[in-house]
Amino acid sequence: MTESAHHTIADTLPDYLRPGLDIVLIGLNPSTRSVEAGRYFANPRNRFWRAISASELIGREVGPEDDAALLDLGIGFTDVVKRATPQASGLNAADYRRDAPLLREKLLESRPIIACFHGATGYRAYLRYAEDVKNASKIALGLQPYAIGESRVFVLPNPSPANARYSLQELTSWYDELSRLRRELKGG
Repeated sequence: MTESAHHTIADTLPDYLRPGLDIVLIGLNPSTRSVEAGRYFANPRNRFWRAISASELIGREVGPEDDAALLDLGIGFTDVVKRATPQASGLNAADYRRDAPLLREKLLESRPIIACFHGATGYRAYLRYAEDVKNASKIALGLQPYAIGESRVFVLPNPSPANARYSLQELTSWYDELSRLRRELKGG
C-alpha cells in the first residue's frame, strides 16, 4: 500500500459519531487548513459556522472550537472522503471508492436520525461508490428519496467559499429547514 493510499489520524479530522445522534453533518472531505487546525470547517472564509449560528439548529453562536461539543446537542461530523486536500478538486475516484463504503458502514453503525450531506457532489459520490447508484446526476437539495439504513438523507448547499452561488442567508435557511426536519422526525 502506498503512502497516499491510506491516511492516519494525524492527516485528517476525527469522526464525531456515536449512536443516538439526531444529525450527522457530512462534508465532502476535510480541507488541509481544517486538518492543520484540528477542527471542522476551520477556514474563516467557509460560511458553515456563520450559517449554523444564525439558524434555528443550534440556537446560539458556535465556531470551529465547538465541533466536538456539538455531540452534546445531538450533532456529529464526518466526511465522504477522509483524505485532506487544499480543494475538493484534489480528490480522485480512488478516494471515493475507498472511503464512501466506509462512510456507509459508519452511518449504519451510528444510526443518526438524519445523515446530512454538504453538497450534491459529496452525496452523488456517496451514492455511486457506496450504494452503486449510477444515475444520480440531478440531485435536488433537501430531503432525499434514499435512506441509509434507518437514517433519512438531507442535502444542503456546500458552505465552502468555492460555492459562492448561495448567500449566507440562503445557507442559513437550509439549516433552518434541517432543524424543522429534525423536529418533525423526532415527533415535536
